[in-house]
Amino acid sequence: MDATSTEPTTGPDLDDPRWQVAERVAEAALRRFPADLLAVAVHGPLAHGDDDGGGDGEVGLLLATYRPGAGPAPATRRVDGVLVDLTVAGAEEYLRQARTIGALWPLTADRYVTTRALHDPTGWLRALRDEHLARLARARPAEFSAAARQAWYRGWAAHARAARLAEWYETDQALLMLGEARLAAATVTGLLGRTYYRDPGDAVRRTGLAGADMTEVGAVLGRQAQELAARGRPVDGTVDELLTG
Repeated sequence: MDATSTEPTTGPDLDDPRWQVAERVAEAALRRFPADLLAVAVHGPLAHGDDDGGGDGEVGLLLATYRPGAGPAPATRRVDGVLVDLTVAGAEEYLRQARTIGALWPLTADRYVTTRALHDPTGWLRALRDEHLARLARARPAEFSAAARQAWYRGWAAHARAARLAEWYETDQALLMLGEARLAAATVTGLLGRTYYRDPGDAVRRTGLAGADMTEVGAVLGRQAQELAARGRPVDGTVDELLTG
């Protein structure tokens, strides 16, 4: 999806066990921490309303607090067979993150612009979305290029490691590193095109990298290096350039 997609497309399926668990967690959190919680929301694929996880997918829950360190601790746990990933963050710090364009932007932007409110009496979630979209509107092409370059370095290093491991017949480790290289290359593509994804799986699927082998990923990284050079700064540089940023 591009950086203009902001709203869930359909209503939630209230019979979905994931929604039922999400509501129970939200209610329990609000009972235990009534003075701490500014907003509670679902994010991730489930928040879009067209997710087909069928009750087997993960529930991403955001608890935004008035003060840093308030509320429950962040946690990941199965609840009645449903995996819940609980993000707890101070509201101001989360807004600061939403104003940041970094190497992982294609994998984080969706949680700022697509949420389902379970508790939001002050309209903070809309402010979160608006802050992020305003930041994107102000972002210069060079910022996305710089972030893409950092993601490219991560992908290149993972690909090089995967190739060496394959030569040493360390097949399992090579496959793990190849997976990292695929995801990093997908984030580079997202940054160069100002496109974000719902999750890592969506990233590699939409960029055609889900089943890419070592040679194909290497070719993608090679083309990305050429594009980054065309944007004004090659991925290779001198010692002086390294030390001066």
